[in-house]
Amino acid sequence: MSQNTFTRTLPALLLLLLTGLSPLFPGTRCDSAEIAPFQTANQSPLIQIYGLPAAERSILLPAGKTAGMVTVDIASNFASSTAGNEEILLDGESYRTTLVFRHGFSERIEGGVDIPFIGHGGGTFDSFIEGWHDFFGLPEGGREDAPRDRLLYSYSKGGNEVLRMDDSEFGLGDIRFSGGIQLYNDQTPNPRALALRGSLKLPTGSHRRLHGSGSTDLALWLTGSDDYALPLGHCTLFGAAGGMILTDGDVLRDRQENVAGFGSLGFGWAPAEWLALKVQTSGHTAFYTGSELNELGSTAVQLLMGGTLYFPGNISLDMGVSEDIAVDTSSDVALHLALRKVF
Repeated sequence: MSQNTFTRTLPALLLLLLTGLSPLFPGTRCDSAEIAPFQTANQSPLIQIYGLPAAERSILLPAGKTAGMVTVDIASNFASSTAGNEEILLDGESYRTTLVFRHGFSERIEGGVDIPFIGHGGGTFDSFIEGWHDFFGLPEGGREDAPRDRLLYSYSKGGNEVLRMDDSEFGLGDIRFSGGIQLYNDQTPNPRALALRGSLKLPTGSHRRLHGSGSTDLALWLTGSDDYALPLGHCTLFGAAGGMILTDGDVLRDRQENVAGFGSLGFGWAPAEWLALKVQTSGHTAFYTGSELNELGSTAVQLLMGGTLYFPGNISLDMGVSEDIAVDTSSDVALHLALRKVF
């Protein structure tokens, strides 16, 4: 099988794999499995450095319970634009592995910490991404003419290059502390819930290697969900909306915004005891001001598709793929995995 044929058929193979795994997941009830938003956000190299949070769950952990999660995001970036006296090139892959911990301190209070490790590289997924775009009839945006497996993030203003990164090491990102308050939970078999969440991101990562922004970011948001019983399984509507305040950082300081808004809306369906399928849109306002470039000055919107596998022992695995439906405002394509265990 040629590489092009393989990338054309990969989405179908993944679907067949998911729907053929039911014998491996005995003893898990889909009518009690929570369908939650994807634990990920915009992975663009100039956005993921800020404290943009995922929507997270609207049902907090019970008192005394702890959840541990490992998330992996692999994002392929390619954008090349010129507007006015500005020029930008984002060509490379970013890798983000985050250790996520949440603990229920009472029936209504939850706290936690996210510890990310971030790297950038030339990547190995260029052929896969071109096949993905070809399969869905999406534009390549010049990717097919660019050098393969290149790492180069560059931004110029008035002919002066003010940002350039063409090599990177894997390292600690900006650590984020979070908390949540349960505002409402009817605790029915198909619950309706609302939570107020907040996070504080500290500048612990290197801004020179785009592991962090150099800013301290405070975010506050509402996240809600509504679950419905169906003749086959159950479904959940979920969404979130909030805002951020950012101190001045060290990446494109003269362009950085100090206030941003964000939100998401999604739907999940669990047709079997071991599987939920999910679709989610996420977006945010621009993190940079005074720029005509989509990569910096436009509102970002991305679409995430995938699902959750439920294992016995309160273990779940999220798998998803995101696409920048507002072109050039987020990563071209990002792969997301999240393994979660509740203790």
